[in-house]
Amino acid sequence: MIGETFNARYEIQQQLGKKAGRRTLLARDLVTSELVVVKLLAFSSDFEWDDLKLFEREAETLKSLSHPLIPRYVDYFEVNSPNIKGFALVQSYIPALTLEQYLQSGRTFNETEVKQVAKSVLEILIYLHRLHPPVIHRDIKPSNILLGERSGNSVGQVYLVDFGSVQTVLATEGGTRTVVGTYGYMPPEQFGGRTVTSSDLYSLGATLIYLVTGSHPADLPQKDFRIQFESVAHLSPGLTRWLKLMTEPNLERRFSSASVALQALDESQAPKNINSLVITQPAGSKIRLTKNWETLEILIPPLGFQPSMVFTGLFAIAWNSFILFWTIGALSAPFPINLPFALFSLPFWGAGGFMVYIFLFTLFGNIQLRLNSKQINLTYELFGFKFHRPRPSPRESITKLVYIPKHLTRDSSGDKTQVSPQLEIWAGVQKYQLGDTTVIQSEAELEWLAHELSDWLGIPIQRE
Repeated sequence: MIGETFNARYEIQQQLGKKAGRRTLLARDLVTSELVVVKLLAFSSDFEWDDLKLFEREAETLKSLSHPLIPRYVDYFEVNSPNIKGFALVQSYIPALTLEQYLQSGRTFNETEVKQVAKSVLEILIYLHRLHPPVIHRDIKPSNILLGERSGNSVGQVYLVDFGSVQTVLATEGGTRTVVGTYGYMPPEQFGGRTVTSSDLYSLGATLIYLVTGSHPADLPQKDFRIQFESVAHLSPGLTRWLKLMTEPNLERRFSSASVALQALDESQAPKNINSLVITQPAGSKIRLTKNWETLEILIPPLGFQPSMVFTGLFAIAWNSFILFWTIGALSAPFPINLPFALFSLPFWGAGGFMVYIFLFTLFGNIQLRLNSKQINLTYELFGFKFHRPRPSPRESITKLVYIPKHLTRDSSGDKTQVSPQLEIWAGVQKYQLGDTTVIQSEAELEWLAHELSDWLGIPIQRE
């Protein structure tokens, strides 16, 4: 085949790649004298019509694209030579090696270079995903990303190639779905034939994990379908967290778009705004926070004795003493006259019991907020007795984190009252609240906890 001329124009120079029914060839365009890439789909014993459908879709997609970092469409024609019969797609040639070739040659990538590659590919994906209809690549991997030579502090020009698995959103919504992609780089939804724009983000994240670990993502351990790369990657916490969100198997928790992922990557590199939130535990705080990549626990110890509790304690004693005197008097009356009076005291006993509980909980009770990969759980404990308020919820149902600073509000009479600061975690319709009804009284502590929860959950803080 070397030296053969296709369509009386493209002279084959060498073979670049080969797989079932397909060949990638380097050729010279005899009209322009430029080098081009000729992709051949041959009729063979293992030919399937789905292959032709994807091949034609690649040609149509390339024809509609115009981006300097994507191969340019040149030609498409039928091949009918003595040696091969099929179809040919001609595209511009990019003189660069793939990331896979660099890795196989022993090249390593530091964190700065990985971020540069990530930003370049994300910018290409932003272009593709903003088209009408959006174009989903579906097969992002090291062998489909080309990298030019280093230039100064730049890792090199990054190109995205091989649109043989491309899918438009319209094509996904109508007709049959073809499962394509490469194992190890495919998100869970792609195995079911479903692809969305954020599916490309997962594939890019898995590719970057390959760059930083040197191991194929499928060869790394997994837990709950999440790639466990942290122990071998040795990256900064910010980039590690970003990669975990890129390769989040749950679509609801993965970055929603390439532009959001790019913004998050920029923020992970930028220094934190010291005016936004307290990022270290306030001096004197007794709250214990422990976390790793799987679990975050916040233990809030008893507040202890406060001078304001003297009045609360005396009032509780007086209230319950009066209710006790009332109840004894009611029960001493003849039956059944005593029954309504005794029942009348029950709500007052409830109020008195609640006052005693608040008094004792402030002195001896503690609160534990625990989040892991499966659920969120808020536990109140007093004298060994534990109860949940509200009940535990699945972690994936967590939708927002709200911080409400201390503020003044007016009651029905128009009088101003001060509202304590609050930190709320919303999981569906359930609200997990720290502050106000708990023993945290420090606004600085709640701001610190808000920052820690936002960083661990990977969701922004909403202020009200």
